[in-house]
Amino acid sequence: MQRQSGWRSKSKEDIKEIYGFAEGYKSFLDEAKTEREAVRSITRTLEEEGFGMDFSGDRVFAVNRGKEVMAFVRGSVDISEGLNIVVAHIDAPRLDLKQNPLYEDIDLALLRTHYYGGIKKYQWVAVPLAIHGVVVKSDGESVDICIGEKDDDPVFLIDDLLPHLSRKTQDEKKLGDAIDGEKLVVLFGSLPLTGAEKEPVKQYVLKMLGDAYGMTEDDLISAELEVVPAFKARDVGMDRSMVGGYGQDDRVSAYTLLKGLCGVKDPRRHCLAIFTDKEEIGSEGSTSIRSAFLHVFLDDVLSGMGIKADEALMRKVLFRSKALSADVNGAVDPTYQEVHEKQNACYLGRGPCITKFTGHMGKIGASDANAEYVAEITRLFDGSGIMWQTGELGKIDEGGGGTVAKHLAVYGMEIIDCGAPILVMHSPYELSSKLDIFETYRAFQAFFKA
Repeated sequence: MQRQSGWRSKSKEDIKEIYGFAEGYKSFLDEAKTEREAVRSITRTLEEEGFGMDFSGDRVFAVNRGKEVMAFVRGSVDISEGLNIVVAHIDAPRLDLKQNPLYEDIDLALLRTHYYGGIKKYQWVAVPLAIHGVVVKSDGESVDICIGEKDDDPVFLIDDLLPHLSRKTQDEKKLGDAIDGEKLVVLFGSLPLTGAEKEPVKQYVLKMLGDAYGMTEDDLISAELEVVPAFKARDVGMDRSMVGGYGQDDRVSAYTLLKGLCGVKDPRRHCLAIFTDKEEIGSEGSTSIRSAFLHVFLDDVLSGMGIKADEALMRKVLFRSKALSADVNGAVDPTYQEVHEKQNACYLGRGPCITKFTGHMGKIGASDANAEYVAEITRLFDGSGIMWQTGELGKIDEGGGGTVAKHLAVYGMEIIDCGAPILVMHSPYELSSKLDIFETYRAFQAFFKA
């Protein structure tokens, strides 16, 4: 277990390799700001690394509704002995446009939003925002939207009150109540359409959308448009040792999992990587880890191996599997150290955090790993020369959180949470350590090779 900064033991050559790995990670963060974009990036890499959709092959993958990916590498032992599974989620806290979002008020075109996942609403005002997503038009054609990422793109904004006028409206409220959810309204335009008498500004932006994408206002009803920070991922610190960027919970796990799986050749046990959706809202829905996609995918894997898939075999495979729930933990905050019990907390720069249990208060809603499995994983990491640490998410009664681990644990498989520590989690600009990113990648690869 790493009890001090891991940078102390890294050579110049090690640091060069770590920094090089982080460059690819930053690019992934920039091109994968939504779950659909993450899926496209992941599948492109899988195809480049020899994965296909023919299940008779040794390296296969499948996509669920454009928002979830599973990838499999065939091993040498009987599949009834179980799989080595690593699961990460690719959704992140954000703002979604409502189904009927567009309106005009005080000569401005505005978009109503509904926040997704656990956010601090005040962090989303007065920052540059981009709009990403897909519009499915009335004729069935799908149109991808991405506005606000190119240097010459416009960006969007949710306005905030000036301090001169906010005393009664905001300043006297609790911090969490200062920004009402219904006031997370995006400024979308201000030019009127020449000749339009009713809602001329709204009509002008609709004309622009029609000209650019061939869409109408009614097409917004069948759209999935997400408002995300327009920031690029950047190096943080004079020494460039950290990465700042949106969506690192949990795309830091997704990227390191992807690279870890792609580097596995001829493993002993069969390997399964899951990139799932909807974790931030409780793993509900058809693209979450609780959907039937896992069973459908494994049915196809077994059929591709010439094995008749039946319920009994599926139960055995999942029960005998071993898994890592690849999710981040909250690093000790230098400014608010009092919310952590520091003897049992994780820190930036000490490697991935192994979290034995999650949940809140009395471990409610937790997946709690067996002692034998904790020892097995830590022994594996030690034997592979991987830096790691352990920790809980804050003090016992301070809060807490959950992951997808409990949804796989119901199959009886061994599973434990493991992921990079993060600062400023669930904010528009999260912070990670390049060392932790690299060691997490090494940890996932070692697990697949075990």
